[in-house]
Amino acid sequence: MARSVRFLLCLLLVGALLVDATWARADPRRKAKGKKKNRTRNTYEDQDHLHVTGSSRLLKKNRAPSSVIEDSHYWNQEMQKELQSQLEKEPIVKQAKNVIYFLGDGTSISTLTAARLLKGQLTGRYEHEVMAYETFPYSTLIKTYSADKQVTDSAASSTAYLSGVKGNQATIGVDANVPLADCDAMNVPQFHTTSILKNFQDAGKSTGVVTVTRVTHASPAGNYAHTAERHWESDDDINDFGGDPELCDDIAEQLVLGDTGAQIKVIMGGGRKKFTPKGVDDPEGGDGGKRDDGKNLIATWLQQKTAIGNSSYVWNRSQLMSLDTSTTQYLMGLFDWSHMAYAIDKDPSNPSLEEMTRKAIEVLQRDDKGYFLFVEGGNIDRAHHLNEHRSALEEALEFEKAIAAANEMTNPEDTLIIVTADHSQPLVINGYPERQNDILGIGDYSDVDGLPFTTLMYTNGPGYRGEENHIRPDPSQEDYEDPHYMGASTVPMIESHHAGEDVILYARGPHAHLFTGIHENAYIPHALRYAACVGDGLHFCTSDKQ
Repeated sequence: MARSVRFLLCLLLVGALLVDATWARADPRRKAKGKKKNRTRNTYEDQDHLHVTGSSRLLKKNRAPSSVIEDSHYWNQEMQKELQSQLEKEPIVKQAKNVIYFLGDGTSISTLTAARLLKGQLTGRYEHEVMAYETFPYSTLIKTYSADKQVTDSAASSTAYLSGVKGNQATIGVDANVPLADCDAMNVPQFHTTSILKNFQDAGKSTGVVTVTRVTHASPAGNYAHTAERHWESDDDINDFGGDPELCDDIAEQLVLGDTGAQIKVIMGGGRKKFTPKGVDDPEGGDGGKRDDGKNLIATWLQQKTAIGNSSYVWNRSQLMSLDTSTTQYLMGLFDWSHMAYAIDKDPSNPSLEEMTRKAIEVLQRDDKGYFLFVEGGNIDRAHHLNEHRSALEEALEFEKAIAAANEMTNPEDTLIIVTADHSQPLVINGYPERQNDILGIGDYSDVDGLPFTTLMYTNGPGYRGEENHIRPDPSQEDYEDPHYMGASTVPMIESHHAGEDVILYARGPHAHLFTGIHENAYIPHALRYAACVGDGLHFCTSDKQ
Protein backbone atom coordinates (compact mmCIF):
# COMPACT_ATOMS: atom_id res chain seq x y z
CA MET A 1 0.00 0.00 0.00
CA ALA A 2 2.77 2.44 0.96
CA ARG A 3 4.62 1.63 -2.27
CA SER A 4 1.47 2.43 -4.31
CA VAL A 5 1.04 5.77 -2.53
CA ARG A 6 4.70 6.67 -3.19
CA PHE A 7 4.24 5.76 -6.86
CA LEU A 8 1.16 7.99 -7.15
CA LEU A 9 2.95 10.88 -5.47
CA CYS A 10 5.83 10.54 -7.92
CA LEU A 11 3.42 10.65 -10.83
CA LEU A 12 1.76 13.79 -9.44
CA LEU A 13 5.14 15.47 -8.93
CA VAL A 14 6.26 14.70 -12.48
CA GLY A 15 2.94 16.00 -13.84
CA ALA A 16 3.25 19.24 -11.88
CA LEU A 17 6.79 19.78 -13.18
CA LEU A 18 5.65 19.21 -16.76
CA VAL A 19 2.77 21.71 -16.37
CA ASP A 20 5.08 24.29 -14.83
CA ALA A 21 7.61 23.82 -17.62
CA THR A 22 4.88 24.27 -20.22
CA TRP A 23 3.67 27.52 -18.63
CA ALA A 24 7.23 28.72 -18.29
CA ARG A 25 7.73 28.34 -22.02
CA ALA A 26 4.42 30.07 -22.74
CA ASP A 27 4.79 32.88 -20.22
CA PRO A 28 8.27 34.39 -19.76
CA ARG A 29 7.14 36.03 -16.52
CA ARG A 30 7.11 32.63 -14.81
CA LYS A 31 10.81 31.99 -15.53
CA ALA A 32 13.43 32.07 -12.83
CA LYS A 33 14.18 35.44 -11.30
CA GLY A 34 17.18 37.19 -12.81
CA LYS A 35 16.86 35.65 -16.25
CA LYS A 36 16.35 37.97 -19.18
CA LYS A 37 12.70 38.03 -20.33
CA ASN A 38 12.17 36.51 -23.76
CA ARG A 39 9.48 38.47 -25.61
CA THR A 40 9.37 36.03 -28.53
CA ARG A 41 7.31 32.85 -28.43
CA ASN A 42 8.48 29.47 -29.67
CA THR A 43 6.61 28.10 -32.66
CA TYR A 44 7.04 25.65 -35.49
CA GLU A 45 9.57 26.65 -38.10
CA ASP A 46 8.11 28.52 -41.09
CA GLN A 47 4.61 28.46 -39.60
CA ASP A 48 2.40 31.17 -38.17
CA HIS A 49 -1.27 31.80 -37.36
CA LEU A 50 -1.29 28.63 -35.25
CA HIS A 51 -4.20 29.79 -33.08
CA VAL A 52 -6.70 31.09 -35.64
CA THR A 53 -9.30 28.67 -34.30
CA GLY A 54 -9.29 30.43 -30.94
CA SER A 55 -9.06 28.86 -27.52
CA SER A 56 -10.79 25.56 -26.83
CA ARG A 57 -11.74 27.07 -23.48
CA LEU A 58 -14.27 29.32 -25.23
CA LEU A 59 -17.25 26.99 -25.18
CA LYS A 60 -19.82 26.85 -27.95
CA LYS A 61 -22.71 25.93 -25.63
CA ASN A 62 -24.44 29.31 -26.06
CA ARG A 63 -24.56 29.12 -29.83
CA ALA A 64 -28.13 28.88 -31.10
CA PRO A 65 -28.89 25.91 -33.34
CA SER A 66 -29.38 26.78 -37.00
CA SER A 67 -31.78 25.12 -39.43
CA VAL A 68 -29.59 26.30 -42.31
CA ILE A 69 -26.23 24.77 -43.16
CA GLU A 70 -23.99 27.51 -44.53
CA ASP A 71 -22.41 25.32 -47.18
CA SER A 72 -21.47 26.05 -50.80
CA HIS A 73 -25.09 26.03 -51.90
CA TYR A 74 -26.04 28.54 -49.22
CA TRP A 75 -23.26 31.03 -49.97
CA ASN A 76 -23.50 30.78 -53.75
CA GLN A 77 -27.23 31.43 -53.55
CA GLU A 78 -26.93 34.34 -51.11
CA MET A 79 -24.07 36.02 -52.96
CA GLN A 80 -25.87 35.75 -56.29
CA LYS A 81 -28.77 37.60 -54.67
CA GLU A 82 -26.36 40.25 -53.41
CA LEU A 83 -24.77 40.60 -56.84
CA GLN A 84 -28.18 40.96 -58.50
CA SER A 85 -29.11 43.66 -55.99
CA GLN A 86 -25.90 45.50 -56.80
CA LEU A 87 -26.58 45.29 -60.53
CA GLU A 88 -30.04 46.79 -60.07
CA LYS A 89 -28.77 49.96 -58.42
CA GLU A 90 -29.41 53.06 -60.46
CA PRO A 91 -28.42 56.60 -59.40
CA ILE A 92 -31.18 59.10 -58.80
CA VAL A 93 -30.11 62.05 -60.93
CA LYS A 94 -32.28 64.98 -59.91
CA GLN A 95 -32.11 67.90 -57.50
CA ALA A 96 -32.18 67.00 -53.81
CA LYS A 97 -35.00 69.02 -52.28
CA ASN A 98 -34.03 67.97 -48.75
CA VAL A 99 -30.80 66.81 -47.10
CA ILE A 100 -30.63 64.95 -43.79
CA TYR A 101 -27.10 64.70 -42.41
CA PHE A 102 -26.57 62.00 -39.77
CA LEU A 103 -23.30 62.31 -37.85
CA GLY A 104 -22.23 59.54 -35.48
CA ASP A 105 -19.61 61.23 -33.34
CA GLY A 106 -16.58 59.00 -32.83
CA THR A 107 -18.29 56.19 -34.73
CA SER A 108 -15.41 54.13 -36.03
CA ILE A 109 -15.98 51.26 -38.44
CA SER A 110 -15.29 48.93 -35.50
CA THR A 111 -18.13 50.64 -33.62
CA LEU A 112 -20.51 50.07 -36.53
CA THR A 113 -19.48 46.42 -36.76
CA ALA A 114 -19.85 45.84 -33.03
CA ALA A 115 -23.24 47.59 -33.01
CA ARG A 116 -24.44 45.34 -35.83
CA LEU A 117 -23.31 42.25 -33.92
CA LEU A 118 -25.04 43.49 -30.77
CA LYS A 119 -28.27 44.15 -32.64
CA GLY A 120 -27.95 40.69 -34.22
CA GLN A 121 -27.78 39.17 -30.75
CA LEU A 122 -31.00 40.96 -29.82
CA THR A 123 -32.88 39.98 -33.00
CA GLY A 124 -31.49 36.46 -33.34
CA ARG A 125 -29.97 37.23 -36.75
CA TYR A 126 -26.48 37.42 -35.25
CA GLU A 127 -23.77 37.94 -37.90
CA HIS A 128 -26.42 38.19 -40.64
CA GLU A 129 -27.97 41.35 -39.16
CA VAL A 130 -28.34 44.33 -41.50
CA MET A 131 -28.42 47.89 -40.16
CA ALA A 132 -30.77 50.50 -41.62
CA TYR A 133 -27.95 52.50 -43.19
CA GLU A 134 -26.40 49.36 -44.69
CA THR A 135 -29.36 49.18 -47.05
CA PHE A 136 -28.30 52.50 -48.59
CA PRO A 137 -26.97 51.90 -52.10
CA TYR A 138 -23.77 53.95 -51.95
CA SER A 139 -20.86 54.29 -49.55
CA THR A 140 -17.40 55.82 -49.43
CA LEU A 141 -14.41 56.11 -47.12
CA ILE A 142 -13.71 59.55 -45.65
CA LYS A 143 -10.31 60.97 -44.61
CA THR A 144 -10.53 62.90 -41.34
CA TYR A 145 -7.23 64.71 -40.60
CA SER A 146 -7.43 68.42 -39.73
CA ALA A 147 -5.38 71.39 -40.94
CA ASP A 148 -2.76 70.85 -38.24
CA LYS A 149 -3.25 67.32 -36.83
CA GLN A 150 -3.14 63.83 -38.28
CA VAL A 151 -5.91 62.88 -35.85
CA THR A 152 -8.74 65.40 -35.74
CA ASP A 153 -11.06 66.52 -33.00
CA SER A 154 -14.80 67.07 -33.47
CA ALA A 155 -14.46 70.84 -33.83
CA ALA A 156 -12.01 70.96 -36.73
CA SER A 157 -13.79 68.02 -38.30
CA SER A 158 -17.18 69.77 -38.19
CA THR A 159 -15.73 72.72 -40.07
CA ALA A 160 -14.54 70.38 -42.82
CA TYR A 161 -17.56 68.13 -43.25
CA LEU A 162 -20.07 70.98 -42.95
CA SER A 163 -18.25 73.85 -44.68
CA GLY A 164 -15.85 72.12 -47.05
CA VAL A 165 -12.70 73.73 -45.61
CA LYS A 166 -10.27 72.18 -43.14
CA GLY A 167 -9.50 74.19 -40.01
CA ASN A 168 -7.16 73.94 -37.04
CA GLN A 169 -7.77 71.65 -34.10
CA ALA A 170 -10.43 72.86 -31.63
CA THR A 171 -11.58 75.74 -33.85
CA ILE A 172 -15.03 75.86 -35.47
CA GLY A 173 -16.30 77.59 -38.59
CA VAL A 174 -12.99 79.28 -39.38
CA ASP A 175 -10.18 78.33 -41.74
CA ALA A 176 -6.51 77.61 -41.06
CA ASN A 177 -5.75 81.34 -40.75
CA VAL A 178 -7.27 81.27 -37.25
CA PRO A 179 -4.97 79.81 -34.57
CA LEU A 180 -6.42 78.24 -31.46
CA ALA A 181 -7.91 80.80 -29.03
CA ASP A 182 -7.06 83.78 -31.25
CA CYS A 183 -10.02 86.05 -30.62
CA ASP A 184 -8.92 88.75 -33.06
CA ALA A 185 -8.42 86.32 -35.93
CA MET A 186 -11.78 84.64 -35.43
CA ASN A 187 -13.53 87.98 -35.98
CA VAL A 188 -12.04 88.45 -39.45
CA PRO A 189 -14.95 87.75 -41.86
CA GLN A 190 -12.62 86.51 -44.61
CA PHE A 191 -11.51 83.68 -42.30
CA HIS A 192 -15.09 82.49 -41.69
CA THR A 193 -16.32 79.38 -43.48
CA THR A 194 -19.88 78.90 -44.73
CA SER A 195 -21.74 75.77 -43.69
CA ILE A 196 -24.11 73.73 -45.84
CA LEU A 197 -26.84 74.65 -43.32
CA LYS A 198 -26.21 78.34 -44.07
CA ASN A 199 -26.36 77.57 -47.81
CA PHE A 200 -29.85 76.15 -47.35
CA GLN A 201 -30.93 79.21 -45.39
CA ASP A 202 -29.63 81.52 -48.12
CA ALA A 203 -31.68 79.51 -50.62
CA GLY A 204 -34.83 80.21 -48.56
CA LYS A 205 -35.07 76.69 -47.10
CA SER A 206 -35.68 75.59 -43.51
CA THR A 207 -32.95 74.20 -41.26
CA GLY A 208 -32.66 72.20 -38.05
CA VAL A 209 -30.08 70.79 -35.64
CA VAL A 210 -30.69 67.78 -33.37
CA THR A 211 -28.19 66.21 -30.98
CA VAL A 212 -27.96 64.41 -27.64
CA THR A 213 -24.98 66.52 -26.56
CA ARG A 214 -25.18 70.18 -25.63
CA VAL A 215 -26.44 72.06 -28.68
CA THR A 216 -23.38 74.29 -28.28
CA HIS A 217 -20.99 71.33 -28.46
CA ALA A 218 -18.42 71.04 -31.25
CA SER A 219 -20.36 69.04 -33.83
CA PRO A 220 -23.68 70.94 -33.83
CA ALA A 221 -21.82 74.26 -33.51
CA GLY A 222 -20.15 73.59 -36.85
CA ASN A 223 -23.47 74.42 -38.47
CA TYR A 224 -23.73 77.99 -37.20
CA ALA A 225 -20.74 79.19 -35.17
CA HIS A 226 -17.38 80.82 -35.88
CA THR A 227 -14.98 80.50 -32.96
CA ALA A 228 -11.30 80.08 -32.21
CA GLU A 229 -12.00 77.81 -29.23
CA ARG A 230 -14.58 75.03 -29.13
CA HIS A 231 -14.88 75.34 -25.35
CA TRP A 232 -16.16 78.92 -25.50
CA GLU A 233 -19.75 77.73 -25.27
CA SER A 234 -20.85 80.54 -22.94
CA ASP A 235 -19.43 83.88 -21.82
CA ASP A 236 -18.50 82.23 -18.53
CA ASP A 237 -16.22 79.84 -20.43
CA ILE A 238 -14.50 82.78 -22.14
CA ASN A 239 -14.08 84.58 -18.81
CA ASP A 240 -12.57 81.46 -17.24
CA PHE A 241 -10.09 81.37 -20.10
CA GLY A 242 -9.14 85.00 -19.47
CA GLY A 243 -10.71 86.21 -22.69
CA ASP A 244 -13.09 89.04 -23.45
CA PRO A 245 -16.68 87.87 -24.15
CA GLU A 246 -17.51 91.33 -25.45
CA LEU A 247 -14.91 90.86 -28.19
CA CYS A 248 -15.52 87.15 -28.85
CA ASP A 249 -19.12 86.02 -29.06
CA ASP A 250 -19.70 82.72 -27.27
CA ILE A 251 -21.30 79.81 -29.11
CA ALA A 252 -24.66 79.95 -27.29
CA GLU A 253 -24.99 83.63 -28.13
CA GLN A 254 -24.17 82.89 -31.77
CA LEU A 255 -26.90 80.24 -31.84
CA VAL A 256 -29.60 82.61 -30.59
CA LEU A 257 -28.40 85.96 -31.93
CA GLY A 258 -26.03 85.11 -34.79
CA ASP A 259 -26.92 85.54 -38.46
CA THR A 260 -27.04 81.79 -39.04
CA GLY A 261 -28.11 80.53 -35.63
CA ALA A 262 -31.09 82.86 -35.36
CA GLN A 263 -32.56 81.41 -38.57
CA ILE A 264 -32.48 77.76 -37.46
CA LYS A 265 -36.07 76.62 -37.04
CA VAL A 266 -35.52 73.45 -35.02
CA ILE A 267 -32.95 73.18 -32.21
CA MET A 268 -32.95 70.14 -29.91
CA GLY A 269 -30.42 68.66 -27.53
CA GLY A 270 -28.95 69.44 -24.10
CA GLY A 271 -27.05 72.28 -22.47
CA ARG A 272 -29.49 74.62 -20.73
CA LYS A 273 -26.71 75.91 -18.48
CA LYS A 274 -25.01 77.68 -21.40
CA PHE A 275 -28.15 79.75 -22.09
CA THR A 276 -29.28 80.93 -18.65
CA PRO A 277 -27.61 83.32 -16.18
CA LYS A 278 -26.21 82.47 -12.78
CA GLY A 279 -28.90 82.64 -10.16
CA VAL A 280 -31.56 81.12 -12.39
CA ASP A 281 -32.62 77.68 -11.18
CA ASP A 282 -32.73 74.75 -13.56
CA PRO A 283 -36.19 73.14 -13.98
CA GLU A 284 -34.76 69.70 -13.17
CA GLY A 285 -32.85 70.84 -10.13
CA GLY A 286 -29.49 71.17 -11.80
CA ASP A 287 -26.78 73.58 -10.77
CA GLY A 288 -28.56 76.48 -12.44
CA GLY A 289 -27.42 78.85 -15.16
CA LYS A 290 -23.76 79.57 -15.85
CA ARG A 291 -23.81 82.81 -17.80
CA ASP A 292 -22.03 85.83 -16.31
CA ASP A 293 -23.69 88.47 -18.50
CA GLY A 294 -27.17 88.08 -16.99
CA LYS A 295 -28.66 87.10 -20.37
CA ASN A 296 -31.38 84.48 -20.51
CA LEU A 297 -30.95 83.32 -24.09
CA ILE A 298 -33.84 80.86 -23.87
CA ALA A 299 -36.21 83.70 -23.04
CA THR A 300 -34.64 85.82 -25.78
CA TRP A 301 -35.11 83.04 -28.35
CA LEU A 302 -38.74 82.52 -27.38
CA GLN A 303 -39.49 86.23 -27.48
CA GLN A 304 -37.92 86.65 -30.91
CA LYS A 305 -39.55 83.60 -32.48
CA THR A 306 -43.00 84.25 -31.00
CA ALA A 307 -42.95 87.63 -32.73
CA ILE A 308 -42.57 85.99 -36.17
CA GLY A 309 -44.39 82.67 -35.90
CA ASN A 310 -45.85 79.85 -33.84
CA SER A 311 -42.98 78.91 -31.52
CA SER A 312 -42.44 76.42 -28.71
CA TYR A 313 -39.76 75.86 -26.11
CA VAL A 314 -39.80 72.46 -24.36
CA TRP A 315 -37.47 70.90 -21.81
CA ASN A 316 -38.80 67.38 -21.25
CA ARG A 317 -40.06 64.41 -23.25
CA SER A 318 -43.69 64.81 -22.23
CA GLN A 319 -43.80 68.36 -23.58
CA LEU A 320 -42.16 67.33 -26.84
CA MET A 321 -44.38 64.33 -27.48
CA SER A 322 -47.54 66.38 -26.89
CA LEU A 323 -46.41 69.14 -29.26
CA ASP A 324 -48.58 69.77 -32.31
CA THR A 325 -45.96 69.89 -35.04
CA SER A 326 -48.56 70.64 -37.72
CA THR A 327 -48.73 74.23 -36.49
CA THR A 328 -45.19 74.65 -35.11
CA GLN A 329 -42.83 76.89 -37.06
CA TYR A 330 -39.98 77.21 -34.55
CA LEU A 331 -38.98 74.65 -31.94
CA MET A 332 -36.29 74.71 -29.26
CA GLY A 333 -35.92 71.74 -26.94
CA LEU A 334 -33.21 71.71 -24.29
CA PHE A 335 -33.71 68.50 -22.34
CA ASP A 336 -30.82 68.53 -19.89
CA TRP A 337 -28.70 70.93 -17.89
CA SER A 338 -25.62 69.68 -19.73
CA HIS A 339 -25.37 66.75 -22.16
CA MET A 340 -28.42 64.52 -22.37
CA ALA A 341 -28.20 61.30 -20.37
CA TYR A 342 -26.85 58.12 -21.91
CA ALA A 343 -29.57 55.96 -23.42
CA ILE A 344 -28.47 53.02 -21.29
CA ASP A 345 -29.42 55.03 -18.17
CA LYS A 346 -33.04 55.37 -19.38
CA ASP A 347 -33.80 58.90 -18.19
CA PRO A 348 -37.61 59.14 -18.61
CA SER A 349 -37.47 62.93 -18.89
CA ASN A 350 -35.40 62.73 -22.09
CA PRO A 351 -36.78 61.96 -25.54
CA SER A 352 -34.80 59.51 -27.63
CA LEU A 353 -32.79 60.58 -30.65
CA GLU A 354 -35.39 58.86 -32.83
CA GLU A 355 -38.23 60.82 -31.23
CA MET A 356 -36.41 64.12 -31.67
CA THR A 357 -35.61 63.24 -35.29
CA ARG A 358 -39.24 62.44 -36.05
CA LYS A 359 -40.47 65.70 -34.51
CA ALA A 360 -37.81 67.70 -36.37
CA ILE A 361 -38.80 66.20 -39.72
CA GLU A 362 -42.48 66.81 -39.00
CA VAL A 363 -41.79 70.50 -38.41
CA LEU A 364 -39.33 71.01 -41.27
CA GLN A 365 -41.18 69.09 -43.97
CA ARG A 366 -43.93 71.70 -43.87
CA ASP A 367 -41.59 73.90 -45.93
CA ASP A 368 -42.41 73.28 -49.60
CA LYS A 369 -39.02 74.68 -50.63
CA GLY A 370 -37.13 71.98 -48.74
CA TYR A 371 -34.96 71.68 -45.65
CA PHE A 372 -31.59 70.68 -44.20
CA LEU A 373 -31.49 68.69 -40.96
CA PHE A 374 -28.36 67.80 -39.01
CA VAL A 375 -28.72 64.90 -36.53
CA GLU A 376 -25.87 63.88 -34.25
CA GLY A 377 -25.44 60.76 -32.15
CA GLY A 378 -23.00 62.57 -29.91
CA ASN A 379 -23.01 60.26 -26.90
CA ILE A 380 -21.33 57.48 -28.89
CA ASP A 381 -18.12 59.48 -28.70
CA ARG A 382 -18.60 60.50 -25.07
CA ALA A 383 -18.99 56.88 -23.98
CA HIS A 384 -15.95 55.81 -26.00
CA HIS A 385 -13.86 58.50 -24.32
CA LEU A 386 -14.62 56.72 -21.04
CA ASN A 387 -13.88 53.32 -22.62
CA GLU A 388 -17.48 52.33 -21.89
CA HIS A 389 -18.11 50.20 -24.96
CA ARG A 390 -21.41 48.80 -23.70
CA SER A 391 -22.85 52.31 -23.37
CA ALA A 392 -21.29 53.40 -26.68
CA LEU A 393 -22.93 50.54 -28.57
CA GLU A 394 -26.30 51.29 -26.99
CA GLU A 395 -25.92 54.84 -28.30
CA ALA A 396 -25.02 53.45 -31.72
CA LEU A 397 -28.25 51.43 -31.75
CA GLU A 398 -30.22 54.55 -30.82
CA PHE A 399 -28.48 56.36 -33.67
CA GLU A 400 -29.56 53.64 -36.08
CA LYS A 401 -33.18 53.91 -34.92
CA ALA A 402 -33.15 57.61 -35.81
CA ILE A 403 -31.75 56.82 -39.26
CA ALA A 404 -34.39 54.16 -39.82
CA ALA A 405 -37.10 56.67 -38.86
CA ALA A 406 -35.80 59.28 -41.31
CA ASN A 407 -35.52 56.67 -44.04
CA GLU A 408 -39.13 55.65 -43.42
CA MET A 409 -40.50 59.22 -43.26
CA THR A 410 -38.85 60.56 -46.44
CA ASN A 411 -38.81 59.77 -50.14
CA PRO A 412 -35.45 58.84 -51.71
CA GLU A 413 -36.61 60.58 -54.89
CA ASP A 414 -36.31 64.01 -53.25
CA THR A 415 -34.40 63.52 -49.98
CA LEU A 416 -30.69 62.81 -49.80
CA ILE A 417 -29.68 61.12 -46.54
CA ILE A 418 -26.04 60.63 -45.59
CA VAL A 419 -24.68 58.82 -42.53
CA THR A 420 -21.07 59.26 -41.48
CA ALA A 421 -18.69 60.04 -38.60
CA ASP A 422 -16.38 62.91 -37.78
CA HIS A 423 -13.51 60.71 -36.61
CA SER A 424 -12.76 57.30 -35.19
CA GLN A 425 -12.25 56.03 -31.65
CA PRO A 426 -9.59 53.47 -30.58
CA LEU A 427 -11.99 50.52 -30.21
CA VAL A 428 -10.80 47.15 -31.48
CA ILE A 429 -12.61 43.84 -32.05
CA ASN A 430 -10.13 41.07 -31.34
CA GLY A 431 -9.54 37.44 -30.52
CA TYR A 432 -11.10 34.53 -32.40
CA PRO A 433 -14.55 34.37 -30.79
CA GLU A 434 -17.07 31.79 -31.97
CA ARG A 435 -19.99 32.77 -34.18
CA GLN A 436 -22.87 34.16 -32.09
CA ASN A 437 -20.48 34.93 -29.24
CA ASP A 438 -21.55 37.85 -27.04
CA ILE A 439 -19.80 40.88 -28.56
CA LEU A 440 -19.76 42.46 -25.10
CA GLY A 441 -18.26 39.42 -23.40
CA ILE A 442 -15.12 37.28 -23.33
CA GLY A 443 -13.61 36.92 -26.79
CA ASP A 444 -10.68 34.55 -26.34
CA TYR A 445 -7.82 33.46 -24.07
CA SER A 446 -4.20 34.51 -24.21
CA ASP A 447 -1.71 31.82 -25.25
CA VAL A 448 0.89 33.58 -23.11
CA ASP A 449 -0.65 34.08 -19.68
CA GLY A 450 -3.70 31.84 -20.10
CA LEU A 451 -6.09 34.57 -19.02
CA PRO A 452 -9.22 35.56 -20.93
CA PHE A 453 -9.76 38.91 -22.61
CA THR A 454 -12.86 40.68 -23.88
CA THR A 455 -13.68 40.91 -27.58
CA LEU A 456 -13.86 44.71 -27.34
CA MET A 457 -10.84 46.63 -26.05
CA TYR A 458 -9.27 50.06 -26.46
CA THR A 459 -5.76 51.08 -27.41
CA ASN A 460 -5.82 53.99 -24.94
CA GLY A 461 -8.03 55.49 -22.26
CA PRO A 462 -9.08 55.25 -18.60
CA GLY A 463 -9.68 51.49 -18.87
CA TYR A 464 -5.96 50.82 -18.38
CA ARG A 465 -5.59 48.57 -15.35
CA GLY A 466 -1.88 47.89 -15.12
CA GLU A 467 -0.62 44.65 -13.63
CA GLU A 468 -0.50 43.32 -10.10
CA ASN A 469 2.53 41.14 -9.39
CA HIS A 470 3.19 41.11 -13.14
CA ILE A 471 -0.24 39.60 -13.82
CA ARG A 472 -2.91 41.47 -15.73
CA PRO A 473 -6.47 41.56 -14.37
CA ASP A 474 -8.84 38.78 -15.32
CA PRO A 475 -11.97 40.32 -16.93
CA SER A 476 -14.01 37.21 -16.13
CA GLN A 477 -13.67 38.24 -12.49
CA GLU A 478 -15.05 41.71 -13.25
CA ASP A 479 -18.65 42.76 -13.77
CA TYR A 480 -18.38 43.31 -17.52
CA GLU A 481 -22.20 43.30 -17.76
CA ASP A 482 -22.37 46.58 -15.85
CA PRO A 483 -23.91 49.25 -18.14
CA HIS A 484 -20.90 51.48 -17.57
CA TYR A 485 -18.24 48.77 -17.53
CA MET A 486 -14.90 50.26 -18.53
CA GLY A 487 -13.22 48.16 -21.20
CA ALA A 488 -9.53 47.31 -20.97
CA SER A 489 -7.06 49.79 -22.45
CA THR A 490 -3.38 49.36 -23.30
CA VAL A 491 -2.26 52.96 -22.62
CA PRO A 492 -3.51 54.95 -19.61
CA MET A 493 -5.29 58.22 -20.39
CA ILE A 494 -7.82 60.31 -18.46
CA GLU A 495 -10.02 60.05 -21.55
CA SER A 496 -9.30 58.18 -24.74
CA HIS A 497 -7.69 60.05 -27.59
CA HIS A 498 -9.37 59.75 -30.97
CA ALA A 499 -8.15 57.37 -33.67
CA GLY A 500 -7.11 58.61 -37.09
CA GLU A 501 -8.18 55.95 -39.59
CA ASP A 502 -10.76 56.71 -42.27
CA VAL A 503 -14.46 56.53 -41.46
CA ILE A 504 -17.30 55.36 -43.68
CA LEU A 505 -20.17 57.32 -45.23
CA TYR A 506 -23.45 55.79 -46.42
CA ALA A 507 -25.80 57.62 -48.80
CA ARG A 508 -29.21 57.25 -50.43
CA GLY A 509 -31.32 59.62 -52.50
CA PRO A 510 -30.60 62.15 -55.26
CA HIS A 511 -26.91 62.14 -56.23
CA ALA A 512 -25.99 59.62 -53.55
CA HIS A 513 -23.73 58.11 -56.22
CA LEU A 514 -21.36 61.04 -55.65
CA PHE A 515 -20.30 59.22 -52.50
CA THR A 516 -18.19 56.33 -53.78
CA GLY A 517 -14.45 55.66 -53.61
CA ILE A 518 -12.47 57.66 -51.04
CA HIS A 519 -12.75 61.37 -50.29
CA GLU A 520 -11.65 64.14 -47.96
CA ASN A 521 -14.17 65.07 -45.27
CA ALA A 522 -14.14 68.55 -46.83
CA TYR A 523 -15.55 67.03 -50.03
CA ILE A 524 -18.89 66.19 -48.40
CA PRO A 525 -20.54 69.66 -48.38
CA HIS A 526 -19.33 70.35 -51.91
CA ALA A 527 -21.17 67.25 -53.11
CA LEU A 528 -24.25 68.24 -51.08
CA ARG A 529 -24.25 71.73 -52.61
CA TYR A 530 -24.10 70.22 -56.07
CA ALA A 531 -26.97 67.82 -55.31
CA ALA A 532 -29.21 70.44 -53.68
CA CYS A 533 -28.24 73.36 -55.95
CA VAL A 534 -27.29 75.66 -53.06
CA GLY A 535 -24.20 77.69 -52.22
CA ASP A 536 -21.19 78.30 -54.45
CA GLY A 537 -19.45 75.93 -56.83
CA LEU A 538 -20.69 73.33 -59.28
CA HIS A 539 -24.47 72.79 -59.30
CA PHE A 540 -26.52 70.03 -60.85
CA CYS A 541 -29.21 72.59 -61.70
CA THR A 542 -26.82 74.55 -63.92
CA SER A 543 -25.05 71.58 -65.48
CA ASP A 544 -25.85 69.97 -68.80
CA LYS A 545 -26.70 66.70 -67.00
CA GLN A 546 -30.03 67.71 -65.51
